[in-house]
Amino acid sequence: MSKRETLEKIGALGLLAVIRGPEPDLTVRMVQALVAGGVHGIEITFTTPQATDVVRRLDELFGDDIVLGMGTLMAPQDATAAVQAGARFLVSPMIDEALAQAMVDTELAVMIGALTPTEIVRARRLGSDVVKVFPGSLGGPSYFKALRGPFPDIPLMPTGGVGRENVGQWFAAGAFAVGAGSNLCPKELALAGRFDEIEEIAREFVEAVESARRRD
Repeated sequence: MSKRETLEKIGALGLLAVIRGPEPDLTVRMVQALVAGGVHGIEITFTTPQATDVVRRLDELFGDDIVLGMGTLMAPQDATAAVQAGARFLVSPMIDEALAQAMVDTELAVMIGALTPTEIVRARRLGSDVVKVFPGSLGGPSYFKALRGPFPDIPLMPTGGVGRENVGQWFAAGAFAVGAGSNLCPKELALAGRFDEIEEIAREFVEAVESARRRD
C-alpha cells in the first residue's frame, strides 16, 4: 500500500483506533474485536508492551484488510522499528526535528502531533501529511473549528477527547479523520475479557462516524 493509498484509505475510513494495549495477546484480541465491529484503521502505540511484535502479528493476521500504523513515536529509531514491523503510517505526539525527518524518510504516511497554530504550521513544514491535533480534549471541537479558518488546506485529525457522543462535532468542525483511544477500546474491558462489548462499542462508533459524515 503506497503512502497515497494509505492516506486515501484513512480519509475514507475517517476513524483510527489508538491502542495502548496492556500486553501483547490482549492487544491482538482487542484489535480483533475492533475489526469485527467494523473499525479498520488501527494505530498501535509504542507504549504497548512488545509493540513491534504486536504489529507484526496483526500484519500477518489482517494484511491490507486494515490500515495498520504505529503511534507515540518518540525517537528516530522508532521510525525504523515501525517500518520493519509492517506499519503503514507513523504518528508522533509532538514535534521533534530529528524524529520528523526520520519519519518522512520512511516514505510512509506521517502524522505529527501539534496543538497551537504555530506548531501546526511547523509540523506541516517538517513533512507531516496530516497534522494530529493533540490533545483534542484541551480545546474541543470549537477550538478545532477555529484552526480550520487559517489552515483550510492542512488536513487535521483530532486525537484525545473524541467519543461517540461528540464525533459529529469534530467532523462538522472540519476533521480529516478522528483518532479515538479509551472511548473506543477501553483497556478495562480487555482485561476483563469482555471483547464482545468492545466489538459493540466499535460498531456504534463506526455508525456514529458514518452518520456524521453523511450530514457533513
